[in-house]
Amino acid sequence: MDYSENTVSYTTTNSYATLNSLTDQTKNVWIVLHGIGYLSRYFLRYFDELPPQENYIIAPQAPSKYYLNNKFRHVGASWLTKEDTEQETQNVLSYLDAVYSALSIPKSCNLIVLGYSQGVSIATRWVASRKIACNHLVLYAGGIPTELEASNFDFLMENHTKVTTLVGNADEYLTEEKQASEIKKINQLFKGEAEQIFFEGGHEVKKELILNLIQ
Repeated sequence: MDYSENTVSYTTTNSYATLNSLTDQTKNVWIVLHGIGYLSRYFLRYFDELPPQENYIIAPQAPSKYYLNNKFRHVGASWLTKEDTEQETQNVLSYLDAVYSALSIPKSCNLIVLGYSQGVSIATRWVASRKIACNHLVLYAGGIPTELEASNFDFLMENHTKVTTLVGNADEYLTEEKQASEIKKINQLFKGEAEQIFFEGGHEVKKELILNLIQ
């Protein structure tokens, strides 16, 4: 069999969802990256108790949509898989660049970048590769890609960016060994400056923890 695999470049269009409005009263602009199986508009529900006049939330949409079960009713999405990860990562980062460019975030606003579950890998890759000088980087119940090193985040330390990690003490995807490894990695990557929060619960988003991020 004379098999070959090739690539082609083309222009595509993807959506993103927003919550509240960007006004002169906005204090915090959030870019929130959902986990696997979500659609961005539903992920925004976890942020609907933030004060609406002060918080504008943008939820980019993972590009790979699929049916969640064999009833073909509910749709979810994934950012990446193990297939052609390097190229797909570049596609996703280019999409996030386009969203970020379209936002025109005022310099007077705090920029909060939050990744949940699979979204952590996207948030960290994007912030690191594009040197996004956010005010707060929140890594919620997800793993940081192995290719990232402390030097990739030096600019955040220079920018005095706050880094917060959150993980449930009963997270079904986190063994004791994996948790110990992640704690060590976070300390190394952010030079001991990250606030690591362990909460009662599993692999889930808790609204009260989101609210606490702006206290």
